[in-house]
Amino acid sequence: MTTFNVNDMTCGHCVGVITKALKAVDPDADLRFDLSTHRVDVVSATAGSTQLSNAITEAGYTPVMVAG
Repeated sequence: MTTFNVNDMTCGHCVGVITKALKAVDPDADLRFDLSTHRVDVVSATAGSTQLSNAITEAGYTPVMVAG
C-alpha cells in the first residue's frame, strides 16, 4: 500500500478528481480516502509510488508520500 497526505484535497470533488487520475494509471487500484486527515491510501498491483504521485500531481494536487 502507498499512502499520501494531500493537504489540498478538501472536498468530495477533490476525491473524484484524484480517483479519476489514479484509476487512469491503474483501473484496478483499491483507493481509500480520509478527508478529515487528507489521506489517500492506494493499493496497486501495477503502478509504483512515483506513477501514483505523478497522477495526483497532474490532477492539480500536492501529494506527499507517507513513509510506512
